[in-house]
Amino acid sequence: MAGKVMHAVQYNSYGRGAAGLKHVEVPVPTPKTDEVLLKLEAASINPIDWKIQNGMLRPLLPPKFPFIPTTDVGGEVVEVGSNVKSFKAGDKVVAMLGTRNGGGLAEYAVAKESMTVTRPTEVSAAEGAGLLVAGLTALQALVNPAGVKLDGTGPRKNILVTAASGGVGHYAVQLAKLGNTHVTATCGARNFDFVKSLGADEVLDYKTPEGAALKSPSGQKYDAVVHCTTGIPWSTFEPNLSASAKVIDLTPGAGAMWTFAVKKLTFSKKQLVPFLYTPNKENLELLVRLVKEGKLKTVIDSKHPLSKAEDAWSRSIDGHATGKIFVEP
Repeated sequence: MAGKVMHAVQYNSYGRGAAGLKHVEVPVPTPKTDEVLLKLEAASINPIDWKIQNGMLRPLLPPKFPFIPTTDVGGEVVEVGSNVKSFKAGDKVVAMLGTRNGGGLAEYAVAKESMTVTRPTEVSAAEGAGLLVAGLTALQALVNPAGVKLDGTGPRKNILVTAASGGVGHYAVQLAKLGNTHVTATCGARNFDFVKSLGADEVLDYKTPEGAALKSPSGQKYDAVVHCTTGIPWSTFEPNLSASAKVIDLTPGAGAMWTFAVKKLTFSKKQLVPFLYTPNKENLELLVRLVKEGKLKTVIDSKHPLSKAEDAWSRSIDGHATGKIFVEP
């Protein structure tokens, strides 16, 4: 592919949201010895993508401008590096490009072999691409801090999932129900039936007094909370928690970090756990297998052509997607 150019979408500075995205022609990247070159079929947008653009992780990310954003992709291998053993041209895969590198809003991208997995024919490019940041976050939050066993064994746990109709939340509800759990979920009224269809035992409208207070309709005390949104103080969670509960905060701010420190210092049994997923190939292979077997689904909020990537960007920033948002070259 040396010397060929491709259509890509990049930004040249911090800020400006969708208006800051620029359509450009750039060289097709060349895979290093441990990388594969992918012809992309779908890229999933995550909130972290536009938060990086807003400067949330400045000066660490992006490492330089211009920057082609997004990391979660599905596509076809077209070229492999000299040390790649697991893949060949023509293989259908999903891959995580790495937050520092990005590259997903383009026709082609390079991915490390170590974070690329085979995509079976039963799993579409979009269904696979949605699993990376969002699916790994939901899986790891439930299995590690929350202690849910996905094979259904272990003691029964009462789980609360906030913002359950969003990218991470809709996976968290489904994965939690593979375990021995009772799941209460919060969402807006328009998504009640949707979240019920994912398997939630109880659904709360976060705009009602009961929903805002996070009170289980059946009086459950939560053993773990997968907290996928912001703006809920510890004082709201605390009376609804069991004696040794954990609130797993996926977007911890300064207040959450303070609560985390205080709970640790006072040896409280009720803990707030700031959480960040870890890229893990085995976890990703598990998620792909669950989709193949029909035990997990990626719900597609919307698909947008690469030529209108800014529409997908705006849709994500708006914060009311049901499921996942995709860009397709």
